[in-house]
Amino acid sequence: MSSTSPKPRPSDVAVRARFGVAVLFFTNGAIFANLLPRYPEILRGLDLSNAAFGLAVAAFPLGALLAGLSAGALVRRFRSSRVAVAAAVLSAVGILVGGAGQSWLALAAGLFLAGAMDSITDVAQNSHALRVQRLYRRSILNSFHAIWSIGAVVGGILGAGAAQLGIPIPLHLAISLVLFATAALVAYRFLLPGAEPAEPEAAPVEHASRGAARKSSLAKYGVLVALVLIASAGAIVEDSGASWSAIYLAGPLGASAFLAGTGFVALQGMQFVGRILGDRLVDRFGQRAVARVGGIVVFLGMGTALAFPTVAGTIAGFGLAGLGVSTLIPAAMQAADELPGLRAGTGLTIVSWLMRVGFLVSPPIVGFIADNSALRFGLLIVPAAGLMVVLFAGVLSNRTVLHRHSDPA
Repeated sequence: MSSTSPKPRPSDVAVRARFGVAVLFFTNGAIFANLLPRYPEILRGLDLSNAAFGLAVAAFPLGALLAGLSAGALVRRFRSSRVAVAAAVLSAVGILVGGAGQSWLALAAGLFLAGAMDSITDVAQNSHALRVQRLYRRSILNSFHAIWSIGAVVGGILGAGAAQLGIPIPLHLAISLVLFATAALVAYRFLLPGAEPAEPEAAPVEHASRGAARKSSLAKYGVLVALVLIASAGAIVEDSGASWSAIYLAGPLGASAFLAGTGFVALQGMQFVGRILGDRLVDRFGQRAVARVGGIVVFLGMGTALAFPTVAGTIAGFGLAGLGVSTLIPAAMQAADELPGLRAGTGLTIVSWLMRVGFLVSPPIVGFIADNSALRFGLLIVPAAGLMVVLFAGVLSNRTVLHRHSDPA
């Protein structure tokens, strides 16, 4: 239910911190995207087969999976602000090592480091973003993820421009390291001071039966599993657009090279629009309703595009899919961070970590189905992900008033 009272005015500390977090999200989106346009040159320069190159690139999500679970402990020990900035700088270092390396091993090692640091930055910056959101007492998390999308686009443009101008990869990535590391370090001065808010003590349970306590624990982890599935659905849809939209449009549908590239652009563009609008929608209708409608949009939009395959319809389908999942990952992260009975940062870390499994496993699943039938059937994973959101969105909150910890402003 929406409130008719005016929005509370945030303090100067909160406004400054929001700017700092926005810079971190922008930097995080730009660092890795900046490398992607140089992949063809790296592949040719190292004389790698597609399989060998694919294994090296897989080091990024592997590093993220192996290091991601340490993020919560690092945030509690060193503060989300310090961890986010340090990991962002090290992620840019990993990109430089991998992109400028002269061997397969250097490429894989650099991407492994970048992926590991990216997963830690992801948790830390979202943890700090949620601290800032609580000061605002309204949803602003989706706007940070929208800024991440802008960073990814800007990073890709910078990388493409460097490739077009023939700037050597080591020089290009060294400039990027200095630029984005400086931005992250400057952002630190604007972030909230002090340690992470402590998790409130659980209510006494000495009078509760052992069976009731066990049921409560099972319910808590059941909710956590559902949140992981919601976030993974968002990851699956994003990755399907990134990995397969151009191949599907150019191959079975016969689109031109330019039109083939617009499938991913449509997904990212509409996802950005959804994240810009998402905070107001969440404040008005709650996370649960927004997520369910988003899941329906994904299911109907991409499902219709696959049922009646055309170039225009498929581009529109990917766009609707991006719009539908735009708020899912922020919603799952916020709900996990607010889950009672877990130490501060634990739920957020688990969701962020396991979500990356979706990025890791969805390409081979789609590829396997495509090899044994058709890519069109492999892409049914997208409407299936939308349906999964509709089924599990009940674990999200309908609250429009944010509360849990109260940072001093």
